[in-house]
Amino acid sequence: MNLLLIGSGGREHALAWIISKSNKLNKLYIAPGNAGTSSVGENININVNDFEALGKFSIKNSIDIVLVGPEDPLANGIHDYYLESSELKNIPVIGPAKKGAKLEGSKDFAKEFMSRHGIPTAKYKSVSLENLNVGLKFLDNMPAPYVLKADGLAAGKGVLILNSLQEAKSELKQMLEGKFGEASKKVVIEEFLSGIELSVFVLTDGKSYKILPVAKDYKRIGEGDSGLNTGGMGAVSPVPFADNKFMNKIEEQIIIPTIKGLQKENIPYKGFIFFGLINCNGNPYVIEYNVRMGDPEAEVVIPRLDCDFLDILEGVAFNKLKEKEIKIKPETCATVMMVSGGYPGAYEKGLEITNLEKVKNSIVFHAGTKNENNKVLTNGGRVIALSSFGKNFKEALAKSYENADIINFDKKYFRKDIGFDL
Repeated sequence: MNLLLIGSGGREHALAWIISKSNKLNKLYIAPGNAGTSSVGENININVNDFEALGKFSIKNSIDIVLVGPEDPLANGIHDYYLESSELKNIPVIGPAKKGAKLEGSKDFAKEFMSRHGIPTAKYKSVSLENLNVGLKFLDNMPAPYVLKADGLAAGKGVLILNSLQEAKSELKQMLEGKFGEASKKVVIEEFLSGIELSVFVLTDGKSYKILPVAKDYKRIGEGDSGLNTGGMGAVSPVPFADNKFMNKIEEQIIIPTIKGLQKENIPYKGFIFFGLINCNGNPYVIEYNVRMGDPEAEVVIPRLDCDFLDILEGVAFNKLKEKEIKIKPETCATVMMVSGGYPGAYEKGLEITNLEKVKNSIVFHAGTKNENNKVLTNGGRVIALSSFGKNFKEALAKSYENADIINFDKKYFRKDIGFDL
């Protein structure tokens, strides 16, 4: 099979890495890819949202399956673009159509969907500038801390958790006036849920589903979960408290109602569903849906799969997922994300990365990197993810940290406390 993988981050390198091992693979293309993906497939210089160019490439290169990594092209309708084209409609796209992508693309849509299908989630109120006063009153009647979420996609940075009521009211107004652009023209105010977060992933062909390894990621830039939110500073899998009893609750109360809800509302859905959950006193609640694999969670979930992943993807693409079996390695996997100094604020690009060849006992997944003049350079805020196996997450993390000290680029930074709360 010829597969076109769309995206350029650590998630896409992890997906490319496991797909490249398949006996069913003929040719793997990644658009646009990064310095890491070029070692397991062929990078194609096409933007993730250039649907016309991606379509032409798919036809010219006899692509059998398109796998979409990031959320942006899904929210913009890449699945619909292929489906509505007479030349492309027979090429299956793994990733939901625009209607299904609204589960991530609109927090308001997702909350209403959960409400309709009885899926446990926090109390909420959606507001715009037109009904700002309703939002302010809702805040008045809530205990601190206050959770404000931009309705649309904001690259993982559109969520604020504030302890001061006055600050929450001020930030609500700023968000509605465009702090996060179009994404925050509507804001979801949520009740704060106290507990430990985790990420649960399923693959579905729209009817059947398979549960992937569970992970926990760490979003804050600073140790002890302090500072600004990022796209993710590290992750571990499995999650100690996600035992069979807890996972059964997740499946019965959240996963099954979600799949049935999509079917009931005639929302065709092929691909990943990422459930961002929180464990509140032994009960799972949905914080958010994402419509793709997580990042950096992919870098710990994907290595734990002990099966031909392209065979699984083929099951999704051609409605035969029920026939497939997902096997999971028992070992713990942990990833540490190395980022550019200044991230998630302003940071430099184009800095040379050295000592990659000296890494031992870890898998190097490239995130924001590029090849230039036979050198690997930084090309984003999150640069390298180091994933390692161990008997437990401490042993796995020790290997990742050892290699994070070896790899070098100017102003590199990584959190040294991943897994601190487990």
